[in-house]
Amino acid sequence: MAEKHILMGGKLHVYKRDNSQYWQCSAYFAGRNWRTSTKEDSLSHAKEIAEDWYLVLRGKARSGELKQGKTFKQAAKKFLEEYHVMTAGERNEEYVASKEQKLRLYLLPFFGNKYLSDITSGLAHEYRIKRMQDTEKTGKPPARSTLHSEIVALRQVLKTAARHGWIQAVPDLSAPYKSSGKISHRGWFSPEEYKKLYEATRSRAQIPPKPRWKWACEQLHDYVLFMANTGLRPDEVKRLEFRDVAVVDDYDSEETILEIEVRGKRGIGYCKSTTGAVRPFERLAARLRPVVEEGVDGYRQTGRNHKEMCKPEATDLIFPTSPRELLNAVLNETQLKVDRDGNTRTAYSLRHTYICFHLMEGADIYQIAKNCRTSVEMIEKYYASHIRTNLDASAINVKKVRRKKIT
Repeated sequence: MAEKHILMGGKLHVYKRDNSQYWQCSAYFAGRNWRTSTKEDSLSHAKEIAEDWYLVLRGKARSGELKQGKTFKQAAKKFLEEYHVMTAGERNEEYVASKEQKLRLYLLPFFGNKYLSDITSGLAHEYRIKRMQDTEKTGKPPARSTLHSEIVALRQVLKTAARHGWIQAVPDLSAPYKSSGKISHRGWFSPEEYKKLYEATRSRAQIPPKPRWKWACEQLHDYVLFMANTGLRPDEVKRLEFRDVAVVDDYDSEETILEIEVRGKRGIGYCKSTTGAVRPFERLAARLRPVVEEGVDGYRQTGRNHKEMCKPEATDLIFPTSPRELLNAVLNETQLKVDRDGNTRTAYSLRHTYICFHLMEGADIYQIAKNCRTSVEMIEKYYASHIRTNLDASAINVKKVRRKKIT
């Protein structure tokens, strides 16, 4: 049984646990018990430290510094309960689930048991430093966008706490020592590079490295053409079903295009493709595909060795499997994986290519933003700034007309 001594008229307790060499002390203030270690194995020294600690604690209690409040874990639980309900139908389910994942894996282990009043700008900065030093899993620190999304989740939890009156205000969570960074463009394919890419995927579709890869190579070729002519995000294409796409004769452009009902991170939106997306879609709709079944993990699994083939139905996914590995293989073979600025190209780069091509053709930036379900600000910031055709030489190279000197 732990040895215990009572001081300060029974308001301060000094005790030693059976499995510890140091003396502990405890006191009751502001509706809860406060405990700390004296870091002393001598009882006389421990009593002196405990009395000093008690007097400091009593002073804080009288000044109102000690207040019992909610912990970050309680606020996070409340946030998730509200977020699931309030965003129903407005945010994609995977996006909502990502918030819970960030809280569970990163934020709760660091902030979980801390009181909301203890979470300050300094503590948030300590979290940033800890995450930047955490390289065990991937061998490198998290990307800037990853860390930013975690701070966004932290801010949302604190805003929930502020709405319920658990804290007076949300602390400043902006990154210190950071000036306005330079604007770097998104990785995309120039017209020459894009041609090199789709010629490589077309060659693979005609003569695959292995006969059993023929269906996957044909899918990849149509995936590249479909993405570059619609501007959809990879996660939007992943959810796309045949019933979401219609081939129509557009009255305004007098061309045959695709009208697409998009389900993405911002809910349901709409997209009109270029005429270059029609033929790949028709091939996808006519192509026999392996029999697929819903796997236990929620992903579609293909039939064994692609021997069981069937015609796609309206409710089938247009791209039932991810072409990521095959696309990376082609990008590496064609030396297109990284651009000259070090930007890594992925499937997302095909969306950037779509936007850049339309800007180069002089399309209305507002219509592009609307069709891509993004903002004009984002396009001007990450795309228009590095498209040379957006600069009007006739407006730049203006020469003042000089009057002739009268003699």
